[in-house]
Amino acid sequence: MMLKTAALLERFAEVVGPARVLTDPGATQPYQQDWRGRYQGAALAVLMPGSTSEVAELVKACASLEVAIVPQGGNTGLTGGAVAGAERPAVILNLSRMNRIRDIDATNNSLTAEAGCILAHVREAADERQRQFPLLLGSVGSCEIGGLVSTNAGGTGVLRYGNMRELVMGLEVVLPDGRVWDGLRALRKDNAGYDLKQLFIGAEGTLGVVTAAVLKLFPRLNVSATAMVALTGVQQAVDLLRFMQEQVGNRIEAFEIMSRPQVEMVLKHGHGLQSPMELDSPWFVLMEIADSSPQWDAIAELEKTLETAFERDLVTNAAVATDVAKANRIWELRHNISEANKRAGFTVSNDTSVPVSKLPRFIDLVTDRIEQQVAGAAVCHAGHIGDGNIHVIAVLSRSIYGTPDQCEEAAAKVNLIVHEASVELGGSISAEHGIGRMHVERLERFKPGIDLNMMRTLKAAFDPMNLMNPGKILRSRT
Repeated sequence: MMLKTAALLERFAEVVGPARVLTDPGATQPYQQDWRGRYQGAALAVLMPGSTSEVAELVKACASLEVAIVPQGGNTGLTGGAVAGAERPAVILNLSRMNRIRDIDATNNSLTAEAGCILAHVREAADERQRQFPLLLGSVGSCEIGGLVSTNAGGTGVLRYGNMRELVMGLEVVLPDGRVWDGLRALRKDNAGYDLKQLFIGAEGTLGVVTAAVLKLFPRLNVSATAMVALTGVQQAVDLLRFMQEQVGNRIEAFEIMSRPQVEMVLKHGHGLQSPMELDSPWFVLMEIADSSPQWDAIAELEKTLETAFERDLVTNAAVATDVAKANRIWELRHNISEANKRAGFTVSNDTSVPVSKLPRFIDLVTDRIEQQVAGAAVCHAGHIGDGNIHVIAVLSRSIYGTPDQCEEAAAKVNLIVHEASVELGGSISAEHGIGRMHVERLERFKPGIDLNMMRTLKAAFDPMNLMNPGKILRSRT
């Protein structure tokens, strides 16, 4: 195997150049570990191609020796999906150098970006053409288009625009045998056979390597208004959502919920963050309404709507941002959750979804069960209440869980509680983060057998040698 490895590394260097084949442990370490620091990989090398043709040649070389391929973008995922496992020899295919925006068609409202394009840069490019790409999440400055496609990412704009799946018009994918599928069609209507791009969206690199995507653009929003409101409970938040939809329709750009413990954690572990109101309520909603018409007075509309909501006992307090800087400070509370929780210590975060009508019951169930069954776990919540996606976060006491094994044992218990509750209420164990390595066993437990069989059939058809990101989503075949 050593001779084969040496020959393979030599072939890699021929394709991308020696400087783009990283094998030194010091150089590869940032790519071998997931963002949360829970998973450590042992890939033979980190490869950094700069074009689709280079990706294709690298994949062909790996296929010739049955070496596994782990596609990687910004490595911001939260389930270990971009870290090489120990199932077989593997390489990491980091696509960050493929960062060109190939085309912007403002008339067609479409943008073609390579997989390594950072989300913030795509949004900026769209804005320069008086358009917007609406996907937005906390890692906007580091996450990349290929990873967002491969995990079917969500974020704060799903209520209005949908997940990444709804924002992708076409894809370019390198298949497991090295062939390139050019599906970069900027069409909103195409019924000519199967919609093949959908197979790769959310597949976490297990069926092929996404190298480029055609993305939907929308008219740039010219006016917006942001507020943070206090509530007495989750049911009140659900009622407020329905009320806001009745009042302003699809102008709701975002509608996010945070429990008081989560806001307090962000303020404690964030950098210079401030709350616009006293934290004297158990729940808070961060909302934004927006429109492309500059004639619409968004702030006045939001103030008037919230006054009515207050009269109907839907909110107990509200702070409406009067300028962009104040609005940004409100959203910093939401977008710094992952970073703050990471600094807080060992946290167990879940990514479940249930029907919006079931959210109050779901949150009550998981909170009670975790507090009863996991000693020393402080529970907080945050998420996209408008689409039923709530992140249940358990912070484990360092005095009780002092070793990694103790933490992992408690994490498994928390995950089981949350996943059981979501399935009980007709929900999903993963709403937007994906399965990765973290939830493979849970998927087998909670996904119906016929679903798993169809997924395995697709995997075997596309990747019969199991070279593409093995051990992610589905357990590796032996």
